[in-house]
Amino acid sequence: MENLINIDVVFDKLAFVNQKLAHREFDGCIFRNCDFAGSDLSNNSFTDCEFRDCNLGMVKFRETGLKTVLFSNCKVIGVRFDEADEFLFHVRFDNSVLDYACFENRKMPKTSFRHCSLREVIFTGADLSGSDFDHCNLEGAIFSETELKACDFTTAYHFSIDPEQNPMKKAKFAVEALPNLLSKYDIKII
Repeated sequence: MENLINIDVVFDKLAFVNQKLAHREFDGCIFRNCDFAGSDLSNNSFTDCEFRDCNLGMVKFRETGLKTVLFSNCKVIGVRFDEADEFLFHVRFDNSVLDYACFENRKMPKTSFRHCSLREVIFTGADLSGSDFDHCNLEGAIFSETELKACDFTTAYHFSIDPEQNPMKKAKFAVEALPNLLSKYDIKII
């Protein structure tokens, strides 16, 4: 990772814990079994990249470009995606743990979250229109003034969303999830 520009490079089993890396470009790169825990990856650019089986817990992405980046089987705990560069921001998550992450005020329509843990994640003010939460645990996730139009929550679970605070026209929910949308009213559905 010493090169300033990295194109189509595969990084395998890289140990880069609690370190700083800045002003690098990664285009079409794959990171496999890498450990970036606690590292500062601010002011970099990742375009069409994949992180597979990586630990990115508490990584800093301040002003970092994340343009079509896939996180698969990764630990992405406590990451502040709200600090990443907004330009062309597009991420996807498969089988990943994003507990305590923050997407506050982030525009990220049509984002795919598949089989993810999203416990205590902050989505306040985010635009998630058309996003898919396929088999995701949303326990304690915060939705406030969050754009949820046409989102698919049919297989999501443990969420609590206030329809009065979050626009959700045409969003999809399983009938079993009805109590999760009415929890603030403290009513019993039998």
